[in-house]
Amino acid sequence: MRKLLAGLALLLLVAGALIAACDDGEEASEPLRIGYLADRSGSLAELGDVVSVGVELAVQHLNEAGGVNGQDVVLLSGDTKVNPTQGVEEARRLVEVEGVQAIVGAISSTVTLAVTESVIGPAGVVMITPSASSPALSTSNDRDFLFRSAPSDVAKGVILAALAREEGLDNVGLLYRDDAYGQGLAEVFTQHFGGAVSAASYSALGQTSYLAELEQAASGGADLLVVVAFPGEAEVFLRESIEHGVFTKFVFADATRSEDLAAKIGAAHLDGSKGTAPGSGPDEPSTAAWNQAYVAQFGEDPARAYVREGYDAVIAIALAAEAAGSNDSAAIRDQLRNVVQPPGRTVIAGPEGVAAALEAVRNGEEIDYDGAASPLDWNATGDLVTGFVEIWEYRGGKIVPIESRHFDLR
Repeated sequence: MRKLLAGLALLLLVAGALIAACDDGEEASEPLRIGYLADRSGSLAELGDVVSVGVELAVQHLNEAGGVNGQDVVLLSGDTKVNPTQGVEEARRLVEVEGVQAIVGAISSTVTLAVTESVIGPAGVVMITPSASSPALSTSNDRDFLFRSAPSDVAKGVILAALAREEGLDNVGLLYRDDAYGQGLAEVFTQHFGGAVSAASYSALGQTSYLAELEQAASGGADLLVVVAFPGEAEVFLRESIEHGVFTKFVFADATRSEDLAAKIGAAHLDGSKGTAPGSGPDEPSTAAWNQAYVAQFGEDPARAYVREGYDAVIAIALAAEAAGSNDSAAIRDQLRNVVQPPGRTVIAGPEGVAAALEAVRNGEEIDYDGAASPLDWNATGDLVTGFVEIWEYRGGKIVPIESRHFDLR
């Protein structure tokens, strides 16, 4: 009887070990799942679709180089419709149902803030937004799981104000979206402009007419309007402003950097108007390598901002997972800053650069990934401390980059 019991105990011990080994094997074989959380059907659908090109290109480069932790990276999508409630629901679906270990997104600041405080922070899932710029995100309850691959409006608003001053202006109207994005950028702009600002906000829920807000922005006598808006809304009030002769000259913030918008309004109405957007260093090796790879695949440079930033967000997540030897979100978070800052071998964007970066990490080397858009130098709140802001101009309905201005918030 004792021999029988001992035999059974041995069998149970072996079975337990085999189950544990199988479980470990299954866990190790799980692919890195990245969710792309963006507006695909609302007022920022144009931007969500454009950024997805950079996100998908990054996944392509990673998988061509052998994937992450021995498996191809899997990309899954969610549509926020620029609605915080919808964004939270989609984020929960991606995390709890689809099993993503990291998210790229959201696109708008308001949705990003809601998702961060309702899902990302509580669940402990890494999220890198390629475009949300509100300063409010720096103090969100994210438990250090939220990062940005695009600059905060703390940097962009200062350069937008400088651009308006350089246009010879000391009195402007300002029309901004009444949400985290619009409020944050409007506040930074007003603080740094140094002249008179007649500001008016409009509902983030959308309006059929903006004439009252336009007239409020013109009440100080300004003949130029600073536009802080999404493209779908800007199309309505720009046409209304031009038709009623309220404003016919404009300076644009980043979200309205859109050739589609110029086509809908009429290129002649916007010709010569300038704006700002996240930029990249044209002389940076990583930017040059990425530009070459993008043109080789698509035949032209990207016409919209945030494509490079979407790419960088995916690559940073993947390199951190490879460095951690794990697809666990907390492990990825703990390695994110390590793979994008010195000391370490400098690695760059593009298919060859990504392949070299993955190989270096697999060989146990420390790396410093310089992104396609910026060096990805993150501070304690996950904000970029250095990078570039582009000055651009509408010419004949096309967007023409003029210069990239470096910023340093250290």
